[in-house]
Amino acid sequence: MQTAHIDGEIRDGRHHMQVRVYYEDTDFSGIVYHANYLRFMERGRTNHLRLMGAEQHALFEQAHEETPGFAFVVRSMQLDFLKPARMDDVLDIVTWPVVVKGASITLAQEVRRGKDVLVTAQVRVAFISEGRAQPIPKSLRLLMKADLI
Repeated sequence: MQTAHIDGEIRDGRHHMQVRVYYEDTDFSGIVYHANYLRFMERGRTNHLRLMGAEQHALFEQAHEETPGFAFVVRSMQLDFLKPARMDDVLDIVTWPVVVKGASITLAQEVRRGKDVLVTAQVRVAFISEGRAQPIPKSLRLLMKADLI
């Protein structure tokens, strides 16, 4: 029996990560509470970066040397809730980069159950330092663009 990697896997340029829906993820009607999809997608983005070869602590230390006091912040997010997920569903959180610009990265994400797409998202993440947008350090830019080639 083969078990999936805890951080998911990259297939065809897209990161796939499975999550199971637990009781705590649902609302009183037994469907996934809308805000919990944001948590699932955040884990997907984090694990996507990790599986692209980014040991986050080392990368962030290098980026900190280039741009002290930096942070990544979600600048905007557009979501479409298409179908509900329920307790015990196994969901596939799919993440891939769409655009890497000077100070921001746009990622597309989907939450799927089998072949059904339940939620779609476009997430723009900005790179800031001292409260202002800054160019993304070269090491991070190259890492994210690797999926776009």
